[in-house]
Amino acid sequence: MIGSFRHSPPYRRMWRLHQRKLLEFSPVMGGKSIYLLDNGARLWAISKTTGATLWRRKLGVLAASSPAFGGNRVYATVLERRSGTGGRVVALGTKRGHVVWSRSLPSRAESSPLLDGGRIYFGTEDGTVYALRASDGAVRWTFHARGAVKGGLALWNGKLYFGDYAGRAYAIGMRDGHQVWSVGTSGAHFGFSSGQFYATPAVAYARVYMGNTDGNVYSFGARTGQLAWRHRTSAFVYAAAAVGQPRGGRPSVYVGSYDGNFYSLDARNGSVHWSYHDGGVISGAGTLVGNLVYFANVRSRHTVALNARTGRRVWVFGDGAFNPVISDTRTIYLTGAHSLYAFRPRKAGAAGAAGARAHKRRVRHKAAHKQRAHKRKAAHKHRKRQRARHRNGHKARQRSSG
Repeated sequence: MIGSFRHSPPYRRMWRLHQRKLLEFSPVMGGKSIYLLDNGARLWAISKTTGATLWRRKLGVLAASSPAFGGNRVYATVLERRSGTGGRVVALGTKRGHVVWSRSLPSRAESSPLLDGGRIYFGTEDGTVYALRASDGAVRWTFHARGAVKGGLALWNGKLYFGDYAGRAYAIGMRDGHQVWSVGTSGAHFGFSSGQFYATPAVAYARVYMGNTDGNVYSFGARTGQLAWRHRTSAFVYAAAAVGQPRGGRPSVYVGSYDGNFYSLDARNGSVHWSYHDGGVISGAGTLVGNLVYFANVRSRHTVALNARTGRRVWVFGDGAFNPVISDTRTIYLTGAHSLYAFRPRKAGAAGAAGARAHKRRVRHKAAHKQRAHKRKAAHKHRKRQRARHRNGHKARQRSSG
């Protein structure tokens, strides 16, 4: 959740960058740049202010993850280095996009890397979770889950949380990778099968929230793994949840489903605050920005902003597919199916323009005041010199007459 961005649509578009490849995952921001990994495994560095491409680097043939940024480096995981091969994890310099280090993986990787404390953490399709040293890519430890780990990992209180394709949820220690707890799910088929966890977990209020392909959204206790509640939708829940509390609202879990509905659930007990029917398929994560929650529809190819407290539709934009927006508190960056956009609120833009004009007036007034003060000072010096010359001339005349 990004709570300090207080605004409301309509927006004005600042720039658009079109891509040929599909954009499935959101970019990340670092300094004055945005880093975007497209599905063709090409990593882009983009100016936040203009949308200009600063550099781009081909890392493989297939990717489905967001990069991570830290210091003067950006980190990315790749599904396939070449067609039919395993994946890759790579660190690049942010200035020119040069490869600092690269590690080939025996399995494909579509788990977005998590960077913390000088290490990066991610999972792979053979069920391996890696902790690598961020400086050189050295392996610090590995953990082996029962199924493929396709989603990203979440971090809370020194523990990493994730789910796998065997239908199990895990908590492991971030320092050594030792398992803290692991729990299964009874799934949607009367306890005889479990679904698959694709979604990256969200951790808040000492709970772990995860959607599952069995159609359920699960809430586990973060410390013990005990099931707190589950809420059943009528189709797959691939999407990661957004969790937070809007102004005037209650702690909520926002999540979309393949049933075409976007839900606001009570974070404590899973009851429905509201649901918004959009139709189509909601596959990507929601994003909570201030009092608005955004989602994209992969079938309808649009992005929607809802009032996070009431579920009322506030804005819709005619592009979108998977994961909708990120924000730096001034600008909304929206990921379409093949384009990246930058938006700012129209009111904020007008206020900004008015503020710029007022600033220019203040600068001109200050310059004029300084110029007038300089002229007054120069005139004072000139009068002082004239008086001195007059006095000196008067004394000289007195001496000559005496």
